[in-house]
Amino acid sequence: MVRPAQRRALAQQAVQTARTTIQHACATFAISETCDRYQGKHTEENAQLEDWLLRLTTAHRSWGFGLCFLYLRNVKQFTWNHKRV
Repeated sequence: MVRPAQRRALAQQAVQTARTTIQHACATFAISETCDRYQGKHTEENAQLEDWLLRLTTAHRSWGFGLCFLYLRNVKQFTWNHKRV
């Protein structure tokens, strides 16, 4: 069984080697065309959040999501909501 990310990579490889069209490759590897075109956005804010979470979880191993979120929200005054964190 092949993961979706691997199927996407296989479809992109087939298109780049000029063996097939995007439509045919997506149908062959069972992915949608929008999945093939999607490019993730990694913003500076995401990198900052990731850095804070890594620092908190290494310093306070017993803290779960709730304590990390409350620390960032109340002590550090970040306005991120729980879905973002």
